Amino acid sequence: MADNGAPNQDGIPQRPKRSIPDGLWMRCDRCEQMVYRSNVEKNLYVCPECGYHFRIGADQRIRYLADEGTFEQVMADLTSSDPLGFKSRGVSYKERLEAEQQRSGQKEAMVIGKAFIKGRPAVLAVMEPNFLMGSMGCVVGEKFCLAVEMATEGHLPLVAVCCSGGARMHEGVVSLAQMAKTAAALARFSQEGGLYICLLTDPTTGGVTASFAMLGDIIIAEPGAMIGFAGPRTIAQTIKVELPEGFQTAEFMLQHGFIDMIVHRKDQRSEIARLIDYFQR
Repeated sequence: MADNGAPNQDGIPQRPKRSIPDGLWMRCDRCEQMVYRSNVEKNLYVCPECGYHFRIGADQRIRYLADEGTFEQVMADLTSSDPLGFKSRGVSYKERLEAEQQRSGQKEAMVIGKAFIKGRPAVLAVMEPNFLMGSMGCVVGEKFCLAVEMATEGHLPLVAVCCSGGARMHEGVVSLAQMAKTAAALARFSQEGGLYICLLTDPTTGGVTASFAMLGDIIIAEPGAMIGFAGPRTIAQTIKVELPEGFQTAEFMLQHGFIDMIVHRKDQRSEIARLIDYFQR
């Protein structure tokens, strides 16, 4: 193969081939179009062709919601124990946690702290989908309850961003107990007159949906997000019926009264600030 403009075997000069930098393009999971990664990044990781909202990590989510430089994280080093000595395919839970920490850059599947949202002080509890698919174990439950306490003590609104595959099987009943624990914390928060705004992203499922994700005073969802307890395929196989089109999408949930509004990612910061102003008048 000729390169650098050298002639081929017939003596004809060849145009040098240009290499395409890795990561320049990315494929949209919905429309399957190839789009410039830089355009997607500028568009807050929303496909410029079809509006598909890509899944993003906790750090990006916080940058999009909080005023620059205002987020103050707490309990950043809290990590899970291994109460069951759980192993799967020869890999221990401890080893899996270490691998997830390396891959995601987070210690656990939730990040909490105080921040300002367009000048309004608030407490943020943001799930990390890149850490065991945002599954809820004892640390996620503990961090969420601490965020509720911070909001209560500071008389601040609590804003949660959910993205989860459900309760974490690696911790067994300890994980399931977080459903009741977080719901009880929110009940006390409500009795104190606290404002809880919950943003559901794709996917929000399992024990998180069955607990703190659906207990918001206002429940917002991103367009197209899957929201439910069990997945649609599991439900269809269990009850042996054909599910309606769009079942468990944010649009379906809005139509049936399970959420309050669907908000594009570019508008979420302004909308949350508006809600804080409205409810705290």
